Amino acid sequence: MINISILVPESAVMQAIADPQYLFSAANQFLLAGGRAALFNVQLVGLKENVQVNNGMFSIKTDFLLKDVKQTDLVVIPALFGNIQNALEANYETKEWIIQQYEDGADVASLCVGAFLLASTGLLDGGKCSTHWGFQNEFREMFPNVELVDGSIITEEKRLYSSGGANSYWNLLLHLLEKYSGREIAILASKYFAIDIDRDTQTTFAMFKGQKNHNDTEILKAQEYIETNNQDKISVDELAELVSVGRRSFERRFKIATNNSALEYIHRIKIEAAKRSFESSRKNITEVMFDVGYTDTKSFRNTFKKITGLTPIEYRNKYNKMKLAD
Repeated sequence: MINISILVPESAVMQAIADPQYLFSAANQFLLAGGRAALFNVQLVGLKENVQVNNGMFSIKTDFLLKDVKQTDLVVIPALFGNIQNALEANYETKEWIIQQYEDGADVASLCVGAFLLASTGLLDGGKCSTHWGFQNEFREMFPNVELVDGSIITEEKRLYSSGGANSYWNLLLHLLEKYSGREIAILASKYFAIDIDRDTQTTFAMFKGQKNHNDTEILKAQEYIETNNQDKISVDELAELVSVGRRSFERRFKIATNNSALEYIHRIKIEAAKRSFESSRKNITEVMFDVGYTDTKSFRNTFKKITGLTPIEYRNKYNKMKLAD
């Protein structure tokens, strides 16, 4: 049997505890229905017998206390709820247990913003990680020694697994299910739960937030200029001149402040404006392209797909509000 320990931390998202329990329990039923033995022993574990989650709205009864879990094969860390710093402080005592299980050979998987609790153990230092796209800036500030992989649904780093935002964790759960039980059961589960088993990016759903939580006034001025003038062609030289900073120094400071190069930031602002236009207007691809300062169709299409994971046409067809209302 493969022992799966689903951690029930304080301030957890209830669904991120119930869903992995449901998936691996359902996988056992699939195996039994096919004449095979059940494979997974699924346990809810925590510091207390009853743990309050979803900001105290629900209580979950654990199967075992952490001190009684001697050996496990997979630790699942669910998403956290509310203020991240408060949640980490409330679950400080779980870190030593997570580290010990990992050192004893267990895989460890964080779901969505459960990555903050995984990163707080130090196990990810020098490695890579995924988390919800909306918390990336906060994660980078709190854990500068961890390389956050933008847009990724699943990241694997030396038996440490992490997932992207919200329901993206289903893809990580399927990935782990396939690892332990094979492709056939994972495909069956993907059909049963109606999940795209091979989706590997969350960029389609991401809304770019300009990284402004810094104190570099010249870079802030450049960011505001980009956002106000996204319909124009903007060069890095133009921005450096605007704030009276040498180009090399400007590019270095921009990267430090925003975690994007100036050129990347320009493209992301323009593509975000294009996304909004595709979502709420009947403009065609060419009109939107010109509105955000592109003149070359191929360049626009390639940049759009690189950032969102979809072509402009695919994005418009998927998210246009007027089209959906027709």
